[in-house]
Amino acid sequence: MAFRWRYLDAQGTETSGPDLTFPEQVEAEAWFTDTWPELLDGGVHAVTLLETTDSHEREVYGPMSLHGQA
Repeated sequence: MAFRWRYLDAQGTETSGPDLTFPEQVEAEAWFTDTWPELLDGGVHAVTLLETTDSHEREVYGPMSLHGQA
């Protein structure tokens, strides 16, 4: 099991972002807490946290807007 972020642009379309995976949800969330301003500056407007296993991927939560995170 691993966690990763899906990045969305202003129209809600998937866009590129750091291709990182995290072994624990808390690690993914800590990374996001530290990084969201740079993501927003790079054109990411919302994120969805995904949990992946060998056989499938599921949305944990989101999409979550990066606007108003301060």
